[in-house]
Amino acid sequence: MHMSSKRLIRALMAAFLALPSVALATPLSIAAALDRPAIAPVLAAFEAAHPEIDVHYADLSTRAVERRTHDAAHPPDVVISSAMPSQMAAANAGFAARLTDGAARAWPARFKWRNTVFGFTFEPVVLAYRADQLPPDMDLHSHGALFRALIAHRSRLCGRVAIYDPARSAVGYALYRADAGHTARFWQLVSALGSVDAQEMPTTKTMLDGLSSGRFVLAYNLIGSYARQYAATHPHIELVETDDYTLVLSRMVFVHRRAPHPIAARRFVNYLLSPAGQRVLARQTALSTPLPDVRDTPDAARFMPIALDAGLLAQADDSQRQRDLAQWAERFTASDIACRSSRSDPPR
Repeated sequence: MHMSSKRLIRALMAAFLALPSVALATPLSIAAALDRPAIAPVLAAFEAAHPEIDVHYADLSTRAVERRTHDAAHPPDVVISSAMPSQMAAANAGFAARLTDGAARAWPARFKWRNTVFGFTFEPVVLAYRADQLPPDMDLHSHGALFRALIAHRSRLCGRVAIYDPARSAVGYALYRADAGHTARFWQLVSALGSVDAQEMPTTKTMLDGLSSGRFVLAYNLIGSYARQYAATHPHIELVETDDYTLVLSRMVFVHRRAPHPIAARRFVNYLLSPAGQRVLARQTALSTPLPDVRDTPDAARFMPIALDAGLLAQADDSQRQRDLAQWAERFTASDIACRSSRSDPPR
């Protein structure tokens, strides 16, 4: 090689080595069935505390999160979902890594399962209605009151009540199972919902949009965090936490056992469960925390958190799910003939 060429190469190498080193951020992939805006303050706070980690957040449906969890070629680092049975099933099948350090170790036992999957939110389930389109004396403050309202105002409510479709919504199915497990009278309520030809919807948002447009005047079992955020800009929508009991949903998170970036994943989950992360969650988002000392409102006797236990695993069994859905269909469709025959009647 010519001498001048060697000197040029040495000069270029020296110049390259003299450049300031650039630390590349570690990517962190999160597959989540949780709207990004709903958790954005937590993500921002985590990235501020850990500038060495670059969060890649995929806002997906619950079914899409399940598919990502089972994708052996491209697993996410962290999995978040409101579909509690599928999260438990994934953990039970070995997709979740054990976390026994930091905030995960101190997390309340009732909101974690085998140190693999953690319920990190506290979200009361609510009833929503259009106060401007219902009689002012209609009582909706308990499940019994709702049942009586459905019977007494059948013609007014016919086709204008929204509920989750348990066949299309994993969240809706989990809430239905929790209701059924709490009281045998739930099936009377299901029959009453069928008697007003309640419309089965896939998401809380579709129910809220239907209330806003006037298609619906009443919606049952909505995720409270979404409903409160929506109602803040739609003042004609009123929310109720029923007095007899109020189901409480927990979003569930775990570190994928095959996470490409396990250290970053563990740091994120531990931050999410830490008092600092939970304060951001409680004060800067519409979500709430399972930690009573961080939450503004104490536990109420009516709150009934859905337990993270083997009962959720049973819901992930396909044969059990098919039996449950058959029972739902039998009770729901058996009593809708009267409503459909009177749907041409104008509301009174």
